[in-house]
Amino acid sequence: MSNQNTVVKTEANILNGVDVDGIFSTIEAIQTNPEIAQFKFRNSNKWITAGYNRSRISNFYGALQEFSNREFILENDEPPVLLSEDRAPNPVEYILHGLAGCMTTTLVYHAAAKGIKIEEMETRFEGDIDLRGMLGIPGAKRSGYQQIRVTMKVKANASKKEIEELVKLARRSPVYNTISEPVDIKITLED
Repeated sequence: MSNQNTVVKTEANILNGVDVDGIFSTIEAIQTNPEIAQFKFRNSNKWITAGYNRSRISNFYGALQEFSNREFILENDEPPVLLSEDRAPNPVEYILHGLAGCMTTTLVYHAAAKGIKIEEMETRFEGDIDLRGMLGIPGAKRSGYQQIRVTMKVKANASKKEIEELVKLARRSPVYNTISEPVDIKITLED
């Protein structure tokens, strides 16, 4: 005789540290209700001195709810050659860090969804900036990165072609897209 109220527990389907069933449940939920996919991330920043400033990251909105049980403090500074004291990475170094983290996460999640086990992964990022752009001196193409070079080394239980496809999928990273495509930034001055 079986008990209809018995709950069967199975081991989670985890690959690369990622809950694979969770990926597909999330996709299904978003397909059912696209508003679940809308997120708002926030940062508040306070200048301290010279190039040194501090950001506070806490609450964010996503999956139709507000999340607030977290707080991260990030500091920015500039090296002495850029007239500060090098107490923390500078903002453009954080861009490389954000790009690295986001592309890595995107690749790893896609690999997990495809059943590919990542054994090892390393990336290197290098970007070129011409300070003339920030300083308003003629000759620079722009004030931001002119080019960012990414080198990925991926060891996985997959063919070279499958790994190349994962590298292409890493371009779906939100940070990659934010950097590579124009984004509307609205600035408001408060009294």
